[in-house]
Amino acid sequence: MAKVYVVMGVSGCGKSSVGAALAERLTANFVDGDDLHPPANIEKMSQGLALNDSDRQPWLEQIRLLAHQVLNHSKPMVIVCSALKLAYRDLLRQQNDHLAFIFLQGSQALIEQRHRARHNHFMPTQLLQSQFDTLETPEPNEARVFAIDIDTDFDTLVERCEKAVQL
Repeated sequence: MAKVYVVMGVSGCGKSSVGAALAERLTANFVDGDDLHPPANIEKMSQGLALNDSDRQPWLEQIRLLAHQVLNHSKPMVIVCSALKLAYRDLLRQQNDHLAFIFLQGSQALIEQRHRARHNHFMPTQLLQSQFDTLETPEPNEARVFAIDIDTDFDTLVERCEKAVQL
């Protein structure tokens, strides 16, 4: 069983809410990767500018190091991180065979609807298209990825995630 679960997907798919609820159910520590972004990244996104790979690199490295540190603890961890590209997921997997991804997937229309409904978030809806453009959907044969359809109510979604990681 993995010790680190990365809840991934585009902005607005429910990563933070699902990740926090899943961590509670698994009695795991919870880290919202958005809290680990450098201030320059937050500022850039707040201005409606998409991040590029060099913007994301230090952020992903910090998440990778955090995930690796969990191996020395008995308590599992749930981390929220978009992990949109295969290269990002491969970076997070480095030196961590106990890491798995929970990919929250849904239609662009559904996610845009949910994105518009949320308030007080630094990521404007206008950047959602850039997230979908960047997303490299995990292939069925990609290592340790659980794809979960978000087109359901919240409790069922969290339950699906919990069942996936317990298999």
